[in-house]
Amino acid sequence: MIRPDLSSLPSYVPGTRVPGALKLSSNEVAAGPLPSAVEAMTQAAVQANRYPDMGATELKHALAEHLGLQVDNIAVGTGSSALCQQLVQITCVPGDEVLFAWRSFEAYPIFTQVVGAKAVQVPLLPDGHHDLPEMARRITERTRLIFLCSPNNPSGQVISREEFADFMAAVPAHVVVVLDEAYFEFNRDPSAITGTEAISAYPNVIALRTFSKAYGLAGVRVGYAFGAPELIDALNKVAIPFGVSSVAQAGALASLEARNELLERTEETVAVRDRVADALGAPHSQGNFVWLDCDNAADLAAQLQEHGVLARAFPEGLRVSVTTRTEAEQFLRAWQQVG
Repeated sequence: MIRPDLSSLPSYVPGTRVPGALKLSSNEVAAGPLPSAVEAMTQAAVQANRYPDMGATELKHALAEHLGLQVDNIAVGTGSSALCQQLVQITCVPGDEVLFAWRSFEAYPIFTQVVGAKAVQVPLLPDGHHDLPEMARRITERTRLIFLCSPNNPSGQVISREEFADFMAAVPAHVVVVLDEAYFEFNRDPSAITGTEAISAYPNVIALRTFSKAYGLAGVRVGYAFGAPELIDALNKVAIPFGVSSVAQAGALASLEARNELLERTEETVAVRDRVADALGAPHSQGNFVWLDCDNAADLAAQLQEHGVLARAFPEGLRVSVTTRTEAEQFLRAWQQVG
C-alpha cells in the first residue's frame, strides 16, 4: 500500500524540546511577535470560519513593494521549506537530479526523494563554504534543480557575488538555481550575493526568504519566493490550496510593516555571535547560529542538556543558535562545564 522507497526516506528531526531548558536547537529568535503583529493575528483568528485569501494578495503586494519587484514575481508559501518542496515538484520527475551542498538544510534530500528524484550531495569545503567549482562539475544532463543556501545552514557561510557569477556561468539555462536566504536578515557580509541581485541577472534563479527567523513568526508558517513570473506561476500551481492561513498572512503583513523595529533585534544577535563562535573555537557565522565541526556532537549536546541548554547535534558537528546577550551568557556558562 505504501511506496517501498519511503522506508529509506529520512525523517525531518526538529530541535529537541525540554521543559525549562534554554532552547538553542532550532534557530528561533528569543522574542515573540511585536504587539502589532499579535493584534493583527488575533483579529484574523476571529474570522477563522472563513477561508484565507488563497492568493495572499495584500501580502504579495507588500512584498513586491519591499523588494522592488512586481506582484507576479512573488509567491507565498507555508514557510520557505514548503516552497523548497514545491520547487522540486515543478522541476523534477523520477530519475532527475537535485544538486546541493552537504551539510546544508536537512530537508533538501527529503524533498528530493518525495518526488523520486536523486539527491546529489557535494561536501562543503573545510571552512564551511560551498564548493561551487565541484558543484559545477557535478551538473549532468539529469540535473534539474540546484539549492544554494546562503548563509548556509548550519555552517553559517555565505556565497559571494564573484563566486556566484563564476558558478552561474557554468549552469545551463534550463537548470533552476534556488538561492535559499532563510537567514538573510542576519547577514552582514557586504560581498554576499543577494536574491534581488541574482534574479535580476539570471532568469533561472529563484530566491527564498522567510518570516520564521528574524521576523519571529516560526509558529505560523509563512515564507516567500521571488523570481521570474513563469517560475512563480508554476510554484502556485502545485501549492496546497489555502495553505497560508489568514493568521499567518496577517502576522506577516504587520511584521513587514514594522520591519525596521523587528530587524533592530538582529543587531543583538550579530553583536554576540562572534563571542559564542570564539568560545567554541568555531568559524564566525552570518546566521543566527554557530557551527562547530566535530565528531562528538551528540556527546556535547547531551552534556549541554544536563546543564539546561539544548543545542542541535548532527553527525558532522554541533549547531548552537545565537539569540540575545542574556541567552548567550547562559550558554557560555554551560559550555564551560562541558568536555
